[in-house]
Amino acid sequence: MEAISVQEKKDFLQWFLHSYQLQKRECVWILNYLANHEHLLKMVHFVDQANYCPRALIMSTKCTREAGFRFYKNNVVTTDAEKAFHDIRLHDSERIYIQLNFKNNHQTPEFAAVLVDNPYAPSQSFENVQDQDLAERFLNESIYQYQVTQLKRQVNASLDERDKEAFLVHSAKLNALKPPRSSKKKK
Repeated sequence: MEAISVQEKKDFLQWFLHSYQLQKRECVWILNYLANHEHLLKMVHFVDQANYCPRALIMSTKCTREAGFRFYKNNVVTTDAEKAFHDIRLHDSERIYIQLNFKNNHQTPEFAAVLVDNPYAPSQSFENVQDQDLAERFLNESIYQYQVTQLKRQVNASLDERDKEAFLVHSAKLNALKPPRSSKKKK
């Protein structure tokens, strides 16, 4: 899987903050802080099961029943967002894993585009190969749809701005984008 760029993470955070209301306002501050500091975004990874990571934030929106905020660091857990914020500022060269709990998060192409495998989570076992194939196809399709949407938005913006060079670049990228394969070869 490709590495997620800083710009993609920033775009996702801006979309997320615009689309959802977090349970704790301090979470908004932390995510805005991260979005506005590229050197920190390089160290941010969006994952599931962040509680297994050595340094992690778990934040939830008002549309879920999950705990509003948790910060994990070396087997210590706190609900104090200020401690987390200070740790992020003081240790800006350490990786931080973020789990965002919001309604239908795994059906959201914007989230799928930035979600990476959690290297610390216990290995996932799928019930069967069909489940694994279905999950993989869904993820690939979600990422593809997100990329198409973003490129169309950029094409339209370049038309609005009458920027021929940007239009040609974004149009070429859109035309070169290949849809994911529908499924693996059947035996």
